[in-house]
Amino acid sequence: MTATGEYNPQIVGMEDIVRAHHVLREVIVRTPLQRDNTLSEKYECNIFLKREDMQVVRSFKIRGSYNRIRSLSQAELDKGIVCASAGNHAQGVAFSCYALNIHGKIYMPSTTPNQKVKMVKKFGGKNVEVILVGDTFDDAYEEAMKTCEEQGMAFIHPFDDPKIIAGNGTIGMEIMESLDVPADYIFLTIGGGGLAAGVGQYMHTMSPTTQLIGVEPAGAASMSEAIARNEVVTLGEIDKFIDGAAVKRVGQLTFDICREVLNDVVKVPEGKVCSAILDLYNENAIVAEPAGALPIAALDMYREQIKGKTVVCIISGGNNDIDRMQEIKERSLIYEGLKHYFMINFPQRAGALREFLEKVLGPNDDIARFEYTKKHNKENGPALVGIELSTPEDYGALVERMEAHGIKYTELNRDLNLFNLLI
Repeated sequence: MTATGEYNPQIVGMEDIVRAHHVLREVIVRTPLQRDNTLSEKYECNIFLKREDMQVVRSFKIRGSYNRIRSLSQAELDKGIVCASAGNHAQGVAFSCYALNIHGKIYMPSTTPNQKVKMVKKFGGKNVEVILVGDTFDDAYEEAMKTCEEQGMAFIHPFDDPKIIAGNGTIGMEIMESLDVPADYIFLTIGGGGLAAGVGQYMHTMSPTTQLIGVEPAGAASMSEAIARNEVVTLGEIDKFIDGAAVKRVGQLTFDICREVLNDVVKVPEGKVCSAILDLYNENAIVAEPAGALPIAALDMYREQIKGKTVVCIISGGNNDIDRMQEIKERSLIYEGLKHYFMINFPQRAGALREFLEKVLGPNDDIARFEYTKKHNKENGPALVGIELSTPEDYGALVERMEAHGIKYTELNRDLNLFNLLI
């Protein structure tokens, strides 16, 4: 913003993005822009996927981090650098440290998936030191800033920096160069806002008719809240599941740009993102991480607007830990209304459990989980029962049969506190 509070499009200029494009030729690959036939048929339009999951570190983050580090003076490089990251930025910084033979201290939340931590160490080798601290990116950020102040090392911000934003903007340049006609819509993930600000700045200048749709996880919608209040705010509790976009506070610079260049910011439930991850894997053999799949999950919200249009979704990352797939499937089933958990008190009579299995369960219902909650005298205590349905419509009939047979139950899916405690 200028001193008068007006938007300044030169915060990150076109020349900055072009310059970043030349710098990045040293390390990145030009990721493909692929037409997705399955999604195009489903939404009756032309959908292209910008495959940043195929980048050298399997996410777009290398673009900003390398561009920023290459801008440092030799004296700054000799001291080493510091960053904070939930995973992908750390990999970009680690790769840059190894490529430029400099030392880096990388702070990551202790909740970061193991796969991402291992890849950071792999890319950085002996050039990086990984420090796990706190539960969120913001915790790691605070510790990283302390190190910078104490040791005089340069901080490589994951999103709120002109060089980071300019590096990310090169994705917009590649999209423009790859399409025969300008995109009508571009859907892209928002965490701290660096990707949206960079691509948004480029497209706002070069293709002002393109609609830019930022996509956030519903449980960590810090950009939506900032835009609603017209100022950057810090959220209290956030859902950390979509770790690559779970940020309590967006950047001031990214906010200044995004509120001017984005046409909309939408919030997508975490469960719907899980469904998008599974669909991408099953139908396209694409392994996307939760943050990477956010744009695909948002397409349903624009189903009518995008018909007949040219649409680009940026798959921003593919660093998914295979150990998380069971949880991803679980969240998807719950969101789609196909899996329900109950705490059930069976009638105190012989054969009550058999009656439940034979008369209450529908012909296509499956028990996915069953356990008594008492260690002793189990049959006289409540049982935790997970039931998987064939269609969401089967749920009403299931509940009606439980009530008709006098079964007392608590629906855990509708009680978040109990669900988190027991499931």
